[in-house]
Amino acid sequence: MSKISVGAKVPAFTARTTDDKPWKLADAAGRKLVLYFYPRDMTSGCTLEARGFRDAAADFRKAKTLVVGVSRDSCASHAKFRDKEALNFELLSDPDEKLCRLFDVIKEKNMYGRKVLGIERSTFLIDVGGKLAREWRKVKVDGHVADVLAAAREL
Repeated sequence: MSKISVGAKVPAFTARTTDDKPWKLADAAGRKLVLYFYPRDMTSGCTLEARGFRDAAADFRKAKTLVVGVSRDSCASHAKFRDKEALNFELLSDPDEKLCRLFDVIKEKNMYGRKVLGIERSTFLIDVGGKLAREWRKVKVDGHVADVLAAAREL
């Protein structure tokens, strides 16, 4: 799969959900889609971001926008995270990094003095027609959910 860019149609994809069931891009048909990539379940920044999307769920529904989180964590890890944080949206497991590579979110990071490849916190807004409308890279959690919601409302 080649990388996706703003204005381009997002290719069909399938990933496993928290309950280890297939989820397809087509499952978002008729709605806008927020696809947000985060490094790891149950870490401080990822928990704050997930809580932000959870708490804004009603506003995203009013904006006819579905929210889905993606990380390389297992479905079992996602299930624990979802249950612990009472998340009201789907989490997708991407252990083979197909989605991560499609959206070009795997980046070299510095972890305790050594270089590792990991997910750069990023969010993508896909319009009703399946085209990538907006992207946010190197996301800082504070205020991010509000920015994404505002963009979804404008779309």
